[in-house]
Amino acid sequence: MLWVLFLLAAWAVAGTACTRLCLAAVRAAAGATDTGRARELTLYEAAFLSGGPRRVADVTLVAMARQRRLLLAHTGWATVVDPRGRDEMERSVIGAIGPEGQSRIAPVRSTAAAAEAVRGIADGLVRAGLAVPDSARTTVAAAVRQVRGAALAVLALGVAALLTPLPADMPRHLVALWFALPLALTLSCLALARIEVHPYSRWASPAGQRLLGSLARTADGDADDRTYLTSVAVRGVSAIGEPDLRAAFTHRGARG
Repeated sequence: MLWVLFLLAAWAVAGTACTRLCLAAVRAAAGATDTGRARELTLYEAAFLSGGPRRVADVTLVAMARQRRLLLAHTGWATVVDPRGRDEMERSVIGAIGPEGQSRIAPVRSTAAAAEAVRGIADGLVRAGLAVPDSARTTVAAAVRQVRGAALAVLALGVAALLTPLPADMPRHLVALWFALPLALTLSCLALARIEVHPYSRWASPAGQRLLGSLARTADGDADDRTYLTSVAVRGVSAIGEPDLRAAFTHRGARG
């Protein structure tokens, strides 16, 4: 009856993984509750909720470049024109470029994304219930990976059970059906995670995503600078209209 031990192991692996995912999803939902207070997102907040710290750095670079206070060359280099930052994010970008006033864009994006100013934006959004805490997002992602691993483990255990000698009165297709139950459990959890848990694995909580949804509808035109920058904050550097400026981010040396 070796196949029974394999079956018990399959249930243990599947049950543990699915339980962890359910608990992680519940904690993420509890940590991303809607405060119920209507508010307007700043440009940096919209960038963070859409693409995280790196998007905040990108929209800061684009804003400074459009104001001619920063030169972003299509070769992937950033040059400071005006060394006076107007807010903490701009000062972080200027500091990341360094005292020489020129640097490749890739390290500037990485350094600015890790700046204290970005952490302050993130903390404020988490307190407002608009962003998912980093710990919750990491926990959910790890739990999803564990369920995927459990599904593969159940398959492997099922194959191993079918390869072992079975009692004469135990058809192999019946053994396969027994293993199909824990496999169905893991696959169902993954399907539900894609529908229900997926929103909690991104930067924005459900409340934050609702605000982003309304903001995205106002970012479809390029009538003014604010709308333009909002489009970049929501959609990323692919929304940059100027070919040379977009090339500064897509240049191989500017990628990170």
